[in-house]
Amino acid sequence: MIKGLAITPPIIGRISIGKLVNKNDKWLPEKDDSFTLTTQIQNRSGWMLHPLHQRYSEGAANGKIRSIPVKVLFNDSDLNLRAEYSAFDRSTGRPICVGNGEVAKRVGEGGIEEVPCPSPERCRFAYEQGCKLYGRLNVQVDGQNDELGSFIFRTTGYNSVRTLAARLRYFEAITGGNTRHLLLQLKLRAKSTTQSYRTPVFYVDLTLRDEDTLAEAVSTAQQEAEHYRQSGVDIASLENTAKQLLHNGQFEDGEEENSLLLDEFYPEQNSQPETTQDAKPTNLVKATRLTNKLGTAE
Repeated sequence: MIKGLAITPPIIGRISIGKLVNKNDKWLPEKDDSFTLTTQIQNRSGWMLHPLHQRYSEGAANGKIRSIPVKVLFNDSDLNLRAEYSAFDRSTGRPICVGNGEVAKRVGEGGIEEVPCPSPERCRFAYEQGCKLYGRLNVQVDGQNDELGSFIFRTTGYNSVRTLAARLRYFEAITGGNTRHLLLQLKLRAKSTTQSYRTPVFYVDLTLRDEDTLAEAVSTAQQEAEHYRQSGVDIASLENTAKQLLHNGQFEDGEEENSLLLDEFYPEQNSQPETTQDAKPTNLVKATRLTNKLGTAE
């Protein structure tokens, strides 16, 4: 196997709570209050919608998808959701520092070195380079026809990352390590904070299906796990292989993905209010920019 290349779970589509719009020949992030399922193909109008998007939007109120039935790929929470602090070189699109809050891999003159990672709030390098929390969640959407493929949800929102991380850990614990057999749903939620000027911000949660109780869902998951074992499907071996493949490279995303990530999640400084939190209404972003320019008397 070629070394230095992280092999990630196969991706067949994307899930987002926003989109990129082309303004003056430049792609800019625009947040939304519903899910969008897309392919991995982008044209002049933006990302092309996945056929499953139409399927779920047709049954949704006002055509807005607020929940998506899903399952996760793995039992191991750290494989389903990978979250880290990341800073990128805007001129090349390559990561220059990636850390976990304790230790970071940073690109220096002599190559990649390990340095302390105190988190972006307490790191001058992070402040100068625009380092952010960056999470990736892989899920399988009901209706897809690839049992080892997945849709990826990427986010730089603290609310989404913290909520998803907590849910996955809880599910792993209560199922005895059988999370991948739970019937789940991605659900869009809203909350107001001081930083959002009391206007709702949207974030992503992972819950049981509405019709299921906890006891029923766990019982069904354990039965499904036993069925897989009797069928000879070796999930433990799958997870060990996935870990080895992810650790085969220094950084997870490739150059092609990174250039798009910079536009969507790490825009220029004057666009940061739209992406430092989970999804916000556009009028709030404009108000925030105006407030930042005029000053505030909180």
